[in-house]
Amino acid sequence: MTLKIHIAAGAAPYEQVRAQISEQARSGALPVGHKLPTVRGLAESLGLAANTVAKAYRALEADGVIETRGRNGTFVAAAGDAAAREAASAAQTYADRAHRLGLTEAAALEAVRDALRAAFERDGGEPAGA
Repeated sequence: MTLKIHIAAGAAPYEQVRAQISEQARSGALPVGHKLPTVRGLAESLGLAANTVAKAYRALEADGVIETRGRNGTFVAAAGDAAAREAASAAQTYADRAHRLGLTEAAALEAVRDALRAAFERDGGEPAGA
């Protein structure tokens, strides 16, 4: 696993860790079942605080990208289906809310496009996770 943190970049270091691990898991560079370094070990190798890496790991676990197996460590999870289910659920919640607010379909879609554009541009055009 190779991660590069750019302190001068706009994204917070924990977000850079999260995005890079997520991308590597999604691309297969980190295969399902791959054991990740400990929080402390990764923090030391990257020159970051342990809390920064812990925050990234918590976000990755919440996204279903990794799973912690107690004292056995942290591993890349089979996240594809979980990520798709979570995205579909979030989309349904948004669609219901937009409908209740009285937005047209076109206005709701435009709001989504704007939000996606902002999220992807923030990460340099790369998907941020899942």
